Amino acid sequence: MEFCHKPVLLEECIENLKIKPDGIYVDGTLGGAGHSMEIAKRLTDGGLLIGIDQDQAAIEAAGERLAVWPGRYRIVRDNYVHMAEALEGLSVKGADGILLDLGVSSYQLDTPGRGFSYMEDAPLDMRMDQRQEKTARDIVNEYSEGELYRLIRDFGEDRFAKNIAKHIVKAREKKAVETTGELAQLVKEAIPARVRAQGGHPAKRTFQAIRIELNRELAVLTETLDQAARLLNPGGRMCIITFHSLEDRIVKTKFREMENPCTCPPDFPVCVCGRKSLGKVITRKPILPSEEETEENPRAKSAKLRVFERNGEGKGGVL
Repeated sequence: MEFCHKPVLLEECIENLKIKPDGIYVDGTLGGAGHSMEIAKRLTDGGLLIGIDQDQAAIEAAGERLAVWPGRYRIVRDNYVHMAEALEGLSVKGADGILLDLGVSSYQLDTPGRGFSYMEDAPLDMRMDQRQEKTARDIVNEYSEGELYRLIRDFGEDRFAKNIAKHIVKAREKKAVETTGELAQLVKEAIPARVRAQGGHPAKRTFQAIRIELNRELAVLTETLDQAARLLNPGGRMCIITFHSLEDRIVKTKFREMENPCTCPPDFPVCVCGRKSLGKVITRKPILPSEEETEENPRAKSAKLRVFERNGEGKGGVL
C-alpha cells in the first residue's frame, strides 16, 4: 500500500515557519513528507531539511519523494524525542524551524495489519516503531483491570472506562484478546446502546488510549518541548499540530511556561528565581483548519496548530 498522508494545515504551517532559503528545518514527524516537501521546495542548496520518523514505511516513502531535492535533506530513523541527538549526529547546532504533526498517520490507520483501526479486523499491534517488542495485545491482555481503567479514563477520556476495563478482563479469562475486531466488540458491549447511537464509533477513545500508552505519546511530547525550543536559533519558530485535547493542553501549557517561566510570587518587586523566557507564543488561540480543508480531509477536523518563536538572544542548541 502506498504511504499516503494528506498534510493538515499545510499552508498555515509553511506561513508560520517563515522559511529562509538557507535555513535549517526539522520535521520531527516526517510521515509521507507532505509538509517536508513544501519546506524542501523553498530551500536553496544552502538550506537543510532534517526529517525524523520511527516508522520504516514512512522513511522509505519520504526518501522517494524528497529525492527530487538532492542535498537539501537528511532523514533519521528515530523518535523525535531524540531530536537533539539527531542534530548532533549531523553536526547541526540549531534549527530555524521545527514542525511536529502529532498522532497517527493516515497510512498507519488505513493499513489493517498495523492494528491502529477499529474499522478493520487485524492483529492488535499499534506500534509506531515496529522495532519495539511490546504491542497493544500485551497491554490489553496483561494490564490489570485497574491499569486498564486508568489509561482508558485518562488517555481516552471515556466515561465508561471502568465498565470497558471490566469487560476486557472478563473476556480474556476465557481466551486472549487477539484482534482489533475482538477489542472493538468488547468496547461496544460495555457501552449502553443509547450512548452508542450518538457520536462516533464507541471504540474510538479506547483505541486512542491504548495507542497513546503503547507509544508513550504524551510523555514523549512533554519531554520534547523544552528541548526543541532550546534547539531553535534566534527568531526560529516551532509549529505543533495536535489532534486531541490531551496533546493540545500539554502544548498550550508548555508554550506559556516557556514564554513566562518565572516562579516568583506575583507581589515580588523583582524576579529572583533566575528563570529566563525562551521566547513568545505567537498563537494565543490555536489556528484551526478551514471549512474547505475539513470537507476535503475529514481527519483534519480536530486539528489545532500552535506556534512558538524563540527570542533573539543567545543561539540555538540544547543549553
